Amino acid sequence: MEAVCVSLWRARGKGRERERLAALAGEASAEAAVAMEAAQVATIDAVAPADGAEAPPPPAPPDLTAAAFFDVDNTMMMGASIFHFARGLASRKYFTTSDLAGFAWQQVKFRVVGREDKQGIQSSREQALSFVAGRTVDEMVAVGEEIYDELMADKIWTGTRALAQMHLDAGQRVWLVTATPVELAAIIARRLGLTGALGTVAESNDGVYTGRLVGDLLHGRAKAHAVRALAAREGLNLRRCTAYSDSQNDIPMLSVVGTAVAVNPDAGLRDVARARGWEIRDFRTGRKAARIGVPSVLGAGAVAGAVAAGIAYRRRAA
Repeated sequence: MEAVCVSLWRARGKGRERERLAALAGEASAEAAVAMEAAQVATIDAVAPADGAEAPPPPAPPDLTAAAFFDVDNTMMMGASIFHFARGLASRKYFTTSDLAGFAWQQVKFRVVGREDKQGIQSSREQALSFVAGRTVDEMVAVGEEIYDELMADKIWTGTRALAQMHLDAGQRVWLVTATPVELAAIIARRLGLTGALGTVAESNDGVYTGRLVGDLLHGRAKAHAVRALAAREGLNLRRCTAYSDSQNDIPMLSVVGTAVAVNPDAGLRDVARARGWEIRDFRTGRKAARIGVPSVLGAGAVAGAVAAGIAYRRRAA
């Protein structure tokens, strides 16, 4: 009996520690997302139009309390973004062919099985930390830009991209939410014209990666923590927000918003989506990819939220 009690105590302790790291990862990701968005806005505002040129039209009036959150791997992008990134790094001799083979095996399992596994996630984490330690953030961002053009741009699901654009057209902000490093996630978001990204935050000192994470990978419950943390910072009403994912691992994130949509779902998520009445979109075949219905995804609150028209982002006004 005593042994059982000790075992339960240790299990609870490990559970609390995992939750603490997930919360820390979520907070760090939200902080990074807000900082990156502010920096991007500042850069845009600092670029003056050429002499005689008309200033660009103002953005659509923002719906300040609603937003959309999109998982990346197999939801917004075909396959795993970190694998595409690893391929690009391998071609630039950042690591060996055998290292890439490990990434490739994880990718094969991801594509065939349709979901991540915890052991694979941990392995990817360790591999990622091994090659970024000692490298600069600026270097990784520059390489990420190149790799996106080479290996990722043509992997975007057209149907999912259309869903994201629908939210943008309604004046809502759109964030990616992914275990991929936040710098790479931000590149993907910017190239797609989205607001920003929540991603895994690697610790850096003076612009150089230390080889440690802030908290843990942004995966599973950490994504839910990140969405809540961002909502608190940005004044979002989560009941008016929408989240999209393909994986049962993202059920915590899908459960914190008012509208959840399963995109290219794995078997586990498909079952949960059916049981909870969540919408299912599958772009892997033609059976549901043709039409995008605004009312079903944006919800009745989308138009009501537009009363915030003309109000600038709080952070721009600050």
